[in-house]
Amino acid sequence: MRARSLSTPARALLAAAQATPSRRRLLKGALAGGAIAATGAAMAACGTRGVPGTVATSAAACVTPDVSATERTVAFSNWTQYLDVDENDSSRHPTLAAFQAKTGLKVSYTEDINDNNEFFGKIRTQLAGCQTIDRDIVVFSDWMVNKFLRHGFAQPLDAAKMGNYHRNLLPSLKARPYDTELRYAVPWQSGLTGIAVNTRVAKEVRSMDELLTRPDLKGRVTVPMEMPDTMGLLIASLGKNPADFTPEDFDAALEKLRKAVESGQIRRFTGNEYVQDLAKGDVAAAVAWSGDAIQLGFNDEKIKFVTPEEGLLIWSDAAVIPVTAKHAGNAMTLLDHYYDPKVAAELAAWVNYVCPVAGAQEEMVKIDPELAESKLIFPDAAMLANVKAFAPLSESEEREYQAKFSAVMGV
Repeated sequence: MRARSLSTPARALLAAAQATPSRRRLLKGALAGGAIAATGAAMAACGTRGVPGTVATSAAACVTPDVSATERTVAFSNWTQYLDVDENDSSRHPTLAAFQAKTGLKVSYTEDINDNNEFFGKIRTQLAGCQTIDRDIVVFSDWMVNKFLRHGFAQPLDAAKMGNYHRNLLPSLKARPYDTELRYAVPWQSGLTGIAVNTRVAKEVRSMDELLTRPDLKGRVTVPMEMPDTMGLLIASLGKNPADFTPEDFDAALEKLRKAVESGQIRRFTGNEYVQDLAKGDVAAAVAWSGDAIQLGFNDEKIKFVTPEEGLLIWSDAAVIPVTAKHAGNAMTLLDHYYDPKVAAELAAWVNYVCPVAGAQEEMVKIDPELAESKLIFPDAAMLANVKAFAPLSESEEREYQAKFSAVMGV
């Protein structure tokens, strides 16, 4: 990482951010609560939930002048609980505060993304009409990023502004087939999908079949609205590979889901909001994302992240700059900031997802040596060899499978 010259106030803010304890120290308890032992495919699959394809030519028709030089702002929309928080001021994000002090840029940060399809549906009409969505950065799961690119909705990155990114992106994330030249999408975090259980209200759940049929869980189960997460684990429950399945496999897995919906076993399909219900005990068990479950576990040791018999799924979320963004240069400066290994480690210490930045594990040792050993944040080769990924889908396959899945959801 190339050191940057900081002003005295900037150094003070950065020092404060680096001195901030991790969630583990503040809230105690988490990883010991999770039964973590993955089974399945390979890390090369992480970040490959899209499919190869060229960016739609319609992107060239929408030209948005970059006013970064005169308007020193950037608007950033993200998923909930996806940025570090000051323990004394929940509205303050230490790594973001350090960035603003260092660069003089003002960041409008909003955690208003709850579900890929839901958020994409809110902005697609404006983007298709080359109208502003008042955002310079949005974060989607890789399969939705692929769709975003197919529609020509993303601006290209300037490699000259992204030195940290090109230098420090994990090698395993450089092979994403929808962005092989690293021109459009910047991985924000990766993660694992398994099962979270509030053991205060239910005993542990060890398989998808158990989750979807056990009588004591009836009406107290949630699963993601994200088709790849839910269907990936269900396909695996058939003994099939979610990275290489047939239409018949999908339909058989979907039938399991349909029966669970019709029987009342599933309380509802959710985005990120499932965490509140799980924490309160209104939901006993959920198909869950690793970082959410770990964060809940810091507050309540009774919440466990369990590797189901089917294994864990691996996925990646990436940041893109919408074609109508007016501050693309500022957005790239911000994203590159998070590829400084020190900053990436500070972020990972809070969000607890798989960190996409090489060198961050060594920096994490200085913040929290125990977290530096966490395979949920820094998976080793053995673990990555045994996780599964959802298959890359063509546009027609995605449309067909999503329609079937949505029908079962009732939307």
